[in-house]
Amino acid sequence: MTPADLSSTVARAVRRAVEDGELPAEADVPERVVIERTRPGGVGDYATPVAFQIARTVGSAPRHVADVLARRLGEVAGIERVEITGAGFLNFTLAPRSAAALVREVLSRGSRYGYADDAVEAEPFCWAPTAEFRRRAVHEAVVRILRSQGREDGGALPGVAPVARRDGDVVATYGRSAATWAVLAVPARETPQFGAGLLVQDESSEFFLVRYAHARAKALGRGAARLGFGAEPGEFDDAPAEPDAPAEPAEPAEPDAPAEPALLRLLAEHPLVLEAAAHHRAPERLTRQLVAVADELLDFQHCVLPKGDEKPSAAHRARLALAEAAGTVLAGGLALLGIDAPDCL
Repeated sequence: MTPADLSSTVARAVRRAVEDGELPAEADVPERVVIERTRPGGVGDYATPVAFQIARTVGSAPRHVADVLARRLGEVAGIERVEITGAGFLNFTLAPRSAAALVREVLSRGSRYGYADDAVEAEPFCWAPTAEFRRRAVHEAVVRILRSQGREDGGALPGVAPVARRDGDVVATYGRSAATWAVLAVPARETPQFGAGLLVQDESSEFFLVRYAHARAKALGRGAARLGFGAEPGEFDDAPAEPDAPAEPAEPAEPDAPAEPALLRLLAEHPLVLEAAAHHRAPERLTRQLVAVADELLDFQHCVLPKGDEKPSAAHRARLALAEAAGTVLAGGLALLGIDAPDCL
């Protein structure tokens, strides 16, 4: 069970509860349910307020709706525990998932990882070329994100604050990609900020950070190829020696090679980020996700390739696969924003 699967699973439980008469026939059955990471101090891994949404349409108590859904969802494979908090919030603890399976899924789906099964292609479409730059950039990003989640109707697109007059022609000054990042990185109703820091070629610039991390993932693949090995999803630590093998002195674990890299959590949650960005029509949610992935990838990169006389191992192949999966997420996210992801910087 992935976080994205959880959304469709909850929606299916609502639909079947209505069909079986456990919920009134007039209940609003959502096509997709917004699932979000449980906040600090909360219960379980993920939560949804869907019971409140349904209760409003049938005049029932949210707690009753939550009880009905919790009974059904508690029997679903992949969900370890369902708990109800407050007046009707559903909280889920998912069964552990193989890291190799997650990485394999990302690599197999490529730039479409996180897309809904019924996603439609984002192109061709074009806003009027005379539209103000920021409005066009925001609306095109929103439409791409919506279509990645299978929604063709743009609906109510967000109101957009224009670029401040003092900033002048930001495309001419900063380049289209950097300017696009700047106007998408803040909520549409807020005025974007521009300055020399946007073009700084170091990790103090989030725009540079994200594209640099993608380039590093590509560079790791090239470096591995020169060393004669490639990516293969698996365990991130070398397997222990066979029981009858000669005992060797224990060495301290590498601090650069955590057993459960934070990148895994971010990759697992990426489909939820895309769904939330579509639901709220908020490209800035995707920019924050890309910055978080880039940060973790740049921390993780140092354990990917062998060091010194070290021979490539299964752990190195698995770490490379994770790095390449992170690079894939960065490239796909940038594409949805309308920004290129160069292989070298």
